[in-house]
Amino acid sequence: MRLGVETLDDLRKIMEEEEYAGRVAVSRGMQAASSGLKAAWRRQVESAGLGSRLARTIRSEVYPKRKPSSSAAALIWTRAPKLIGAFDRGATIKSKDGFWLAIPTEAAGQRGLGRARVTPGGWEQRTGIRLRFVYRSPLPSLLVADDARMSTRGRAAMNRRRRRRDGIRTGSMTIPIFILVPQVKLRKRLDLARDAETWAARLPRLITSNWPRT
Repeated sequence: MRLGVETLDDLRKIMEEEEYAGRVAVSRGMQAASSGLKAAWRRQVESAGLGSRLARTIRSEVYPKRKPSSSAAALIWTRAPKLIGAFDRGATIKSKDGFWLAIPTEAAGQRGLGRARVTPGGWEQRTGIRLRFVYRSPLPSLLVADDARMSTRGRAAMNRRRRRRDGIRTGSMTIPIFILVPQVKLRKRLDLARDAETWAARLPRLITSNWPRT
């Protein structure tokens, strides 16, 4: 009968290699899970009709960044947490001051001053047109622009045409710029927890599939 004997140094080397293989497997598995969850959340946002720009606010990172670790962890987050959270939970949005929420119409355009979000004050400064409040009950009230015209792009603009004898400019219109409502109810359009649970369940298989074969 022949006996084989391995030295302690050989055994130690094998254990170290296996321990390193485990760290690599956990880090790679966590990377695959975080990338998969990020992609799933981005698909959800786009499928809900919220646009690719909002979808791209979802990011992921695995820690530690530069070395494999058996304690690797992933963070998936969004740069627009309030907006994503509102559509994930469903939310009622009210004015901070307790008055009205001003919802811009297409005639208002998409931007106020510079690249800021369009607001009644910013719109007045950008166009030089004063808005007039129109109360309607039970319908939503309005902020309208008087003595205005519609541009070729479908935006309200100042009417600089000559006035007729009755004082009215040719082609003048009263155009609704903002719709005023006390609150807006956002229905739940995302289910981020569902995808998170799916990828958490896949993690053990991702770790074992990334275990280096020796």
